[in-house]
Amino acid sequence: MEYTIYKLEFQTGVHFGTGALDDGAYIFHADQLFSAMYIEALKLGKAQNFYEAVKAGNLLLSDALPYIDKQYLIPKPMLYVQTERQGESKQKKAYKKLKYLPVEKIDEFLTGNMNLESDPMRGFGQMQQQTMAHVRKDEDTLPYRVGTFYYAPGGGLYVIIAFQSDEELYLAEELLESLSYTGIGGKKNSGMGKFQFRKGKPSPELEKRLCEKSSRNILISTALPAEAEMEAAMDGASYLLEKRSGFVASADYAPEWRKKKDLYVFAPGSCFTNRFLIDGYWVGHTSAWEIPGTEDLKPYITAKDKGKKWLFGTVGMAVISAVLAAIMMIFVR
Repeated sequence: MEYTIYKLEFQTGVHFGTGALDDGAYIFHADQLFSAMYIEALKLGKAQNFYEAVKAGNLLLSDALPYIDKQYLIPKPMLYVQTERQGESKQKKAYKKLKYLPVEKIDEFLTGNMNLESDPMRGFGQMQQQTMAHVRKDEDTLPYRVGTFYYAPGGGLYVIIAFQSDEELYLAEELLESLSYTGIGGKKNSGMGKFQFRKGKPSPELEKRLCEKSSRNILISTALPAEAEMEAAMDGASYLLEKRSGFVASADYAPEWRKKKDLYVFAPGSCFTNRFLIDGYWVGHTSAWEIPGTEDLKPYITAKDKGKKWLFGTVGMAVISAVLAAIMMIFVR
């Protein structure tokens, strides 16, 4: 697999929902990106191509993560860290409060030597409440507030895309370009969420940690292993769970928005000793994952388990991205 980075430079404020309209997040997850790109693929008549590329593991998406100028930030690893000033409450609070850190600072963080006097996210942007009006026919206009995040100059989000061939890369770029005009997140009809995207290369440190193997790996996206993989994934893991929910906003699926089933997944920053990137499709259709001497036991993931895996989400879209995003791991020493 090859990796490339796309920087998303937002021209407007954004609203990424957290459950309360007057609040919001400043990042969005891989399942949201997949769903948004899938809707664009439906418009362009390329939904099947996109679906098959992701399902086969030939096209993978990370979460949208923060960048500031040329500095790429990743989720804080969910590992116990003993700092040099372990007894200082100020230092403990700083480590606890930290959400993202520059990829070049991972080793300093893990050894407890990272300087936290300056927050890496300082100057990234600010959350504001924007007042809007709900106009109804023959009824009074009702004002309401929307949590809107504005990125500071030089700040924005980046997405890592892993691809098997130029065909998958060109498809991803086409869908991102279409999405840039539509916008992503909430309140798109009010002009929010529109962006320009620029292609770049991962920094040497980020590329090294994406490609090299290690005894411990950190998720840079939400992820969910298949049921058959769960026990192995949990062995030696340190993690948090995150609830994923929302609505299917596609007229091709239903005339009205339909609520998706709630789904709990591993949160970005969760750390695992065992990667759970093996998708049932790969196991059944390639010899790359064959275990010598056990060929008669194939398929390793049963059709029943495979079926459960895809039945969790509406149309399977959110779950596909959540499962395949598990490949989006970087190693930590």
